[in-house]
Amino acid sequence: MSDNNPLLAPWTTPFGLPPFDRIRSEHFVPAFEAAMAAERAEVAAIGADPAPPSFANTIEALQRSGRDLVRVGEVFSNLVVSLGGPALEAVDTEMAPRLAQHGMQMALDPAVFARVDALHRRRDELGLPEDARRLLDRTHLGLVRSGAALDAAAKARMAAISERLAVLHTQFGQNVVHDEATWFLPLTGDDLDGLPDFLRAGMAQAAAQRGLSDFVVTLSRSLIEPFLTFSARRDLRQVAYAAWIARGTHPGEHDNRPMIPEILSLRAERARLLGYANFAEFRLADSMAGTVTAVQDLLAQVWEPAKRRAAAERDRLLEIARAEGFEGPIEPWDWRYYAEKVRRADHALDEAELKPYFSFGHIQQAAFDTAGRLFGLRFTPVPDAPAYHPDVRTYEVTDAGGHVGVFLADPYARADKRSGAWMSSFRDQETLNGPISPIIVNNNNFAKSEPTLLSFDDAETLFHEFGHALHGLLSRVRYPAQSGTSVRRDFVELPSQIYEHWLSVPETLRRYAVHNTTGEPVPDALIGRLLGARNFNQGFATVEYASSALIDLALHVHPAPETIDIEAFEAKFLAGIGMPREIGLRHRPAHFQHLFAGGGYAAGYYSYLWSEVLDADGFEVFEEAGDPFDPAAAARLRTLFSAGDTRDPMELYIGFRGRPPSIAALLRGRGLAVA
Repeated sequence: MSDNNPLLAPWTTPFGLPPFDRIRSEHFVPAFEAAMAAERAEVAAIGADPAPPSFANTIEALQRSGRDLVRVGEVFSNLVVSLGGPALEAVDTEMAPRLAQHGMQMALDPAVFARVDALHRRRDELGLPEDARRLLDRTHLGLVRSGAALDAAAKARMAAISERLAVLHTQFGQNVVHDEATWFLPLTGDDLDGLPDFLRAGMAQAAAQRGLSDFVVTLSRSLIEPFLTFSARRDLRQVAYAAWIARGTHPGEHDNRPMIPEILSLRAERARLLGYANFAEFRLADSMAGTVTAVQDLLAQVWEPAKRRAAAERDRLLEIARAEGFEGPIEPWDWRYYAEKVRRADHALDEAELKPYFSFGHIQQAAFDTAGRLFGLRFTPVPDAPAYHPDVRTYEVTDAGGHVGVFLADPYARADKRSGAWMSSFRDQETLNGPISPIIVNNNNFAKSEPTLLSFDDAETLFHEFGHALHGLLSRVRYPAQSGTSVRRDFVELPSQIYEHWLSVPETLRRYAVHNTTGEPVPDALIGRLLGARNFNQGFATVEYASSALIDLALHVHPAPETIDIEAFEAKFLAGIGMPREIGLRHRPAHFQHLFAGGGYAAGYYSYLWSEVLDADGFEVFEEAGDPFDPAAAARLRTLFSAGDTRDPMELYIGFRGRPPSIAALLRGRGLAVA
């Protein structure tokens, strides 16, 4: 089989990239089956080892096991979201429960846990170096949190829960992709009133991709948000907004609403089996925040100030709207439209004026060159490298010491591609069996056109995901479980969010914000207006985000989640927190993929805000030095990026900053500080 299946054969491609040109959907199931069988044998051998447990024959042996499954899984998990399509989705539907069952079988192996537990009891006697001691502690904790210390009946139930959740998570994500791929709004003639050229170009490209003429609005954020911002047709804005918030709520086989109570109930049951009152307590016990109370306190510090600021913003929108003869209340499909008018009036900023200065190629190069100045990295195109789609561009990453890794950029929206933006890896850095360099990918969903012009928010998103990429590329660890972004959820967003700051450095803007037709750099006056308006609409943005974080927490502390009617719960919850009627949730539950298309951010969506406390406070290191590229601060930041999970995250942060973080910088940055 390995001779015919490229996923199981050795890869002789440049830099060990997957042989994308040879991989077909039908290769994955047999590859997964062979890889799972190999890992079962490896783990069984560890448990049956007659030698007394040692760090080498148990913990390091576990780190060496399952390599084939990791390799196959990383290729598949990337392709199913970046390429999608019925064939890969069918594999995902078949394999998700089988992989979950296998994972729990490995985690609940009694002989292996007995060896790990014996080592953990003697941890203070072993004389392990810091990274190894942390790996032992967290391996033990991970097995305990998987249920390895439970009795046989509870273990069986934990395995069944994991398998069922895998099915539900997969179906939830596929349903959202279905709704995003199938809905579009055709536009012609007067339908285009108010739409700038860059948006028309993206809409024309989207229409062509669907075999249509004229223009279409899709549910890709890169089209729907600018449409809501610029369209003078209020009736069409309402139609588009209604479709955007209805994802996952259409009755029938793609309706996500019935799955949410079951997902929540299964998570709550798993938490109770492990001795926690609810899933949020379970999740937050292994986080920087530590407790539900700590997260609630953080969100409370921004929620009321954000609502007050949003109310003032709404009143200003109404002034503009009334001056234009609009007499009704501001609705959610009106906010972005009138906010853009306020931005023009109050800050002399027009996104249509600004956007020609932010072309994808220049902003991508800005991200590369910033990494060069901070960390000494170089990004060299590899045009003949194998790629899974023509949109993908491949770069070798080097520094003064030579090869660092490989970076793939996949910037454009496609019908079967998952929405949003993310970083992932095809291979993680480690040195356990010799040096292994990372292969990192950034996905965005920019509307493809020629040229591809970005909003300032789009450009920040590119820098954000590239910060995640640097976290993977700069990793310098021994053990794969500690590599790159394998850190606590409320720490993982720090590298990405702090990197966003360099986009706003005037030096960056002057060099890379270049007009796409004239080649002229963005005028200093426009830079001044842009930076002067950084707090513009922050009440709206904070309410939109924080409300999603609050409902996430509320759902995961619910005492009887199986009884939830999700739409009734949503309405009651929003009323209870005083949600402004003019602002919608950034993520309604039925399409909240962070929570329900997987468990990674469940009871953890607050982590963006937690990390923003760190990044806002942390970037002040460079401001205090008077140089955004200060070499000493950059060296300390590289240490933070490169450490992975080898040290406690708060220790890493204090090592970089010199003290624990303060929320003051975040409140100032969002314009929420009390004068």
